[in-house]
Amino acid sequence: MTHEFDLRLDALKAAYQAGSITPRQLIAALRDQAAALNPEFNLFIHLLSTEELEPYLAALDGKSPAELPLYGVPFAIKDNIDLAGVPTTAACPAFAYVPERSATIVEQLLALGAVPLGKTNLDQFATGLNGTRSPYGECRNSVHPDYPSGGSSAGSSLAVALGLASFALGTDTAGSGRVPAALNNLIGLKASKGLISTAGVVPACRTLDCVTYFTASAREASQLLALTAKLDPRDTYSRANPLWNDASAFGTVQPGFRFGVPKQLEFLGCAESPVLFAATIERLEALGGEAVQIDFAPFLEAARLLYEGPWVAERYSVAGELIEAQPDAVLPVIKAVLEQAPGTSAVQLFRAQYRLQALKALCDRIMSDLDCVLTPAYPRPVTLAELHAEPVKRNADLGYYTNFMNMLDYTAVAVPAGFMQNGLPWGVTLFGRAFTDQYLLSLAGALQRQTGLPLAGDRSLDPSAPSGIARNDRARLVVCGAHLDNLPLNWQLKQRGARLIEATQSSADYRLYALAGGPPFRPGMLRVAEGGVAIVVEVWELPSSELGSFLTGIPAPLGLGKVQLADGTWESGFICEPCGLQGAEDISHFGGWRAYLQSRQ
Repeated sequence: MTHEFDLRLDALKAAYQAGSITPRQLIAALRDQAAALNPEFNLFIHLLSTEELEPYLAALDGKSPAELPLYGVPFAIKDNIDLAGVPTTAACPAFAYVPERSATIVEQLLALGAVPLGKTNLDQFATGLNGTRSPYGECRNSVHPDYPSGGSSAGSSLAVALGLASFALGTDTAGSGRVPAALNNLIGLKASKGLISTAGVVPACRTLDCVTYFTASAREASQLLALTAKLDPRDTYSRANPLWNDASAFGTVQPGFRFGVPKQLEFLGCAESPVLFAATIERLEALGGEAVQIDFAPFLEAARLLYEGPWVAERYSVAGELIEAQPDAVLPVIKAVLEQAPGTSAVQLFRAQYRLQALKALCDRIMSDLDCVLTPAYPRPVTLAELHAEPVKRNADLGYYTNFMNMLDYTAVAVPAGFMQNGLPWGVTLFGRAFTDQYLLSLAGALQRQTGLPLAGDRSLDPSAPSGIARNDRARLVVCGAHLDNLPLNWQLKQRGARLIEATQSSADYRLYALAGGPPFRPGMLRVAEGGVAIVVEVWELPSSELGSFLTGIPAPLGLGKVQLADGTWESGFICEPCGLQGAEDISHFGGWRAYLQSRQ
């Protein structure tokens, strides 16, 4: 299999700017490659014709990569996502319709200059995690013919893995954007619910569905998310992206992050997966992370609710009328999953919702002092032969670590983490609180650089670290006085859910003063051009949503600004206005507020 073009976003932009290729030349060549590969992989349900492609290419005439961030970038669309004028089938011919308008996410990408190559194959009605449940043919793995592509976003993962598209759109209700990513050496971003609009998407479970990105690298997924995470009036489940999760949040992850590792690990008898998972833990520790064992039982119980509980009725609300009118129009395995739904009662639904809420409270507490959790993407890969023999059981095996994610409102990224001895790609999942997408992608990028694996298509990863510091939904705060641990105002931090990160020192550029007034007695820390010393400080971390209320409670002459630490980094912290030093005592020689207080005892 050849990969003639480097389709990474930055590489393609450089090629266009250099004039070494044009969008028309690239898309024509990719379409020919796709047509040649489709009989073997069954990845496209509808490959756009030359005539259908022309309007998208004509829209680029007179434009340039400098004007359009995704100028001439080829992408593929899972066939439960609308592209105007092209049938949407959800892999069910009897269900098919031709939309007049594209899905919001597709409209966004077209406006940015991207070019759709076609509509991709999927497990029917996005019900499945393996890629074999389609009347348009099974999707085999991109690397190993004895294994499935994974699903339900089967064709979308293959379009990127086979070098036909720079990225692809999938959907993810129970793992459909992560399992196929891990099986094909890709990044699979399941962004926080509502960040990417689902308007124009055939629902699986509308309250849970997410549109996903398949990319070769975490950096590309970050770029795409930043361009398209927009509040959408068409989608009543759309949510605004907090500014702590914007494009600038993608960066270098600071050491000291804490990642959860399940105590209850399941590999279903696989000998290789535990070794690969242990190696990934070591790599995260080498990046400065601290592994924390967590109780995974409530996460697993929430996962079981998705298919064993009343949420199956939500899936039935989409395909139920068709099943009742034309039973043979739906694949038997899909019908078997959905036909339990009509017996579900409202009482059962509410009871399940109450249990889910209780589980979420437990899981949120576990997550509260972690930056993310690491799991395998699946316990073990399953073969096509195993899926044919036990389609429901083996499909469920693939969803062991994925089904709870949207139920609990977490964000997740599948990351390539190795290859099995037979050459099959193997991956892990990083997941965290909602709206920590860019932070997780930053960590995924660091892990990709650490492992040094080739990207899909045997391309090399850019080894350079991103500029800036990765941010999540927590803000770091340097304190030097009454807010130190166990001192009189420390409760103001702990009340807001803050935790102590480290005790350290400032750079040797500060003077410390005992301010007049009190109680409470407070110091003021002032940066000076000369004659400075290092001051003992603490770095705390608190939810970004709580930082505003903390700031407004700080009395003059103190405020929050930037404080340089001994290691040269800058963090937000307490500073003092020079005018506030009237009547203050210079206590710099004590080296810190605690030492000064002890001298007064």
